[in-house]
Amino acid sequence: MSKYDFAIVGGGLGGLLCGNILSKEGFNVAVIEKNPKVGGCLQTFVKDGCTFDAGGHYAGGLDEGQNLYRYFKYFGLTDKLKLKRLDETGYDIISFGDEKDKEYRFASGYDNFIETLAMNFPGENEVIKNYIKKLQEINSSFPLYNLEADKSSIEESARYTESIGSFLEKLTNNKRLQNVLAGNNFLYAGTADKTPVYLHSLITGSFIESSWKFINGSSQITDALAENIRNLGGTIYTDSEAVKFNVSEGKLTGVRLVNGERIEADNFISNVHPTLTMEMFEPEDVRNVHRSRIVNLENTVSVFSLYIVLKKNSFKYLNSNHYFFKRNFVWSADLSPGTDPESYLLITPAEDEGEVYSKSIVILNAMKYDEVREWENTRVGKRGRDYLDYKLEKAEKILDLAEIKFPGLRKHIEKYYTSTALTYRDYTGTKEGSMYGIMKNCNNHLRTLILPRTKFRNLFLTGQNIKIHGILGVTIGTVLTCGEILGLEYLMNKIRQSS
Repeated sequence: MSKYDFAIVGGGLGGLLCGNILSKEGFNVAVIEKNPKVGGCLQTFVKDGCTFDAGGHYAGGLDEGQNLYRYFKYFGLTDKLKLKRLDETGYDIISFGDEKDKEYRFASGYDNFIETLAMNFPGENEVIKNYIKKLQEINSSFPLYNLEADKSSIEESARYTESIGSFLEKLTNNKRLQNVLAGNNFLYAGTADKTPVYLHSLITGSFIESSWKFINGSSQITDALAENIRNLGGTIYTDSEAVKFNVSEGKLTGVRLVNGERIEADNFISNVHPTLTMEMFEPEDVRNVHRSRIVNLENTVSVFSLYIVLKKNSFKYLNSNHYFFKRNFVWSADLSPGTDPESYLLITPAEDEGEVYSKSIVILNAMKYDEVREWENTRVGKRGRDYLDYKLEKAEKILDLAEIKFPGLRKHIEKYYTSTALTYRDYTGTKEGSMYGIMKNCNNHLRTLILPRTKFRNLFLTGQNIKIHGILGVTIGTVLTCGEILGLEYLMNKIRQSS
């Protein structure tokens, strides 16, 4: 039995960032990860010599002086990451089936974004300017987004209570422009009537400022963080699933692993989904009303992924991400299980700085967990013939859809692999394979608000369910969590001084 100052359950980005902050402050830290390697949604894997990301396909705000760059500078990451800047004339490209040869390009930099998009909407120049102005106003009101300590109380302002759909409808009557501006909503699994405008604004703004791919995968972030923790004297347990918290007199005293081992600590941080955190308590340890609120929260959708290995020197490398929609409708979470795929995000992973041809392609299609619920009690590699047939049929339909935009794509394919919501659930530990955890709902903001401090005196929460998701969002959530422990102003001063 081991004893630590902090035991962190979950070795994804949030858990590792917390481990870094607390180790730098001199605490004895243990990170407990159920999988053979840390990383969570930032895990990568290799197939046929090609490196694929499980989730961290690209990030924003990493140019020198920008917000994620400054946070990463504090963590000692900026000199360790191999990055490739996405095409500044169009880091994201939005296309529709009724005009497949027309591309709506999201350019880097606010002025460039306005100028480039206005070319497609010559009568909407002022609308697009107003859109960017409102994004900048919203983003400037979130202190941690701008590396300032957040001293505000919970607010009920329009940034929390207005949906992105309502926001865009007020902005313009042009349905195509509304859909284009929301065209990369896969980044936050948006729904028009539920997703708060602040979520769209913070995530979109970060990518407009600058957009980057990770050369040879995003796991370089979590690998570097894990190395930092070990170098600072911390311990990382892998292949060690935490299954039960021990509670005494309103405090956690330890966490039991699936192998029966118990790890004791003075304090605990959970980086796993709040519902799964609840499942680690005995029924008598948590009030029913609190447990019920958490477990009944709606989760964001999951993803069906194609990992394509290409024939050598066959398909040109694309330095833009392509979002395609069969109809003039972009909301990824409005899905009905069993219907044919109608949208996708296509990415060519970055292998090196001077590549001409791509070695691989990733195609992502949003899906609901209900599509695979009949196999939810099966294990990886043992889900049966029906499951394999389902995956093959869905993959071929997605390829049919992809060939509308990229005719003849199939002739470039050497082989492909697939994953579903079940795969995502099992490898990243998210509830029902949800891409981004609990869905933020502007119609009941406080109900979907997850705070880092819990009812237990020495248990804190972190990860993508705090504030916002994505690499920047999880980083901000981590700072909030550790700010509860160290003092937010103290921690933010250290972060600002390092950058």
